Amino acid sequence: MQFDPTPLDGAFLIGLDRRSDDRGSFARAFCAEEFGAQGLETRFVQANLSTNARAGIVRGMHFQTPPHAEVKLVRCVHGAIYDAIVDMRPESPSYLQSFGAELSQDNGLMMYVPRGFAHGYQSLTDGATAHYMVSAFYAPGAEGGLRHDDPALGIAWPLPVTDLSDKDRTWPLIGQGAS
Repeated sequence: MQFDPTPLDGAFLIGLDRRSDDRGSFARAFCAEEFGAQGLETRFVQANLSTNARAGIVRGMHFQTPPHAEVKLVRCVHGAIYDAIVDMRPESPSYLQSFGAELSQDNGLMMYVPRGFAHGYQSLTDGATAHYMVSAFYAPGAEGGLRHDDPALGIAWPLPVTDLSDKDRTWPLIGQGAS
């Protein structure tokens, strides 16, 4: 695997080392030894699969507060998504900065999202399916979020936003209770 740091402290884009032949390809999708050698989380307790009916749907920006803060390892297994993260750690040099990248079934990239980050994505294709592993169990009382269109975050979604959940539509803006 190839671990490429993003501009946000502790977050990575991870590329697969694919082996291809006339039958198709093979790649290791996760290896605790390789993640551990990079100082990254190696214990994941839950895997989630999210399918999106149409291009333009945004899910996020979500996070869990301590002690339930989680690491996420996100990939797109069908179609393509634009994956976005925001550093929510006040002590971090990249505090409140955002970063995004296209993850697709073709490029095989994964986003490593550290604890203390908000995460969300936009489906770029109809039927886009995201698979992500998390290091902590979902705790409804620890759930938080940011507005996808908060000007303080500057996230440039590639497509017009076509659909949001009611909850995602009503998260507070930075300075109005989010952080």
